[in-house]
Amino acid sequence: MVGIWGAESSLFLYILVFSTFFVFALPMFLVPLRWAAVLGWEIPSQGNLPIYYGRCLASVMSVLCYMGFVAAGNREVQPFYFNILLGCFGLMVIVHAYGGIRRIQPLSETIETGFWLILFFCGLLFYPI
Repeated sequence: MVGIWGAESSLFLYILVFSTFFVFALPMFLVPLRWAAVLGWEIPSQGNLPIYYGRCLASVMSVLCYMGFVAAGNREVQPFYFNILLGCFGLMVIVHAYGGIRRIQPLSETIETGFWLILFFCGLLFYPI
């Protein structure tokens, strides 16, 4: 099962990094509180800390997207990048499931647990072998 669609790993990465950058990273970097409000988070009256953390996370996401673009064009580095992706996706499943169990996040974030799980399995299926 792992790598069954590995021949299409470059296409998977191109689609993943472009959609992640434009749907998640860029909006989170430019308007982090508006992004949080769309997801259902309560916006605190003092917003410097969430703005800071939102932009920090978006910056890391942007670098990962750029490196994914580089990896999509170089099959030699794809296994390394896919390992990073699988680690990120797996940890995001844990973080979102924990938040859902504890009821400390909006419903949209709990539903997002399934999204991260799907991405984790897609990462396995498209893993370059």
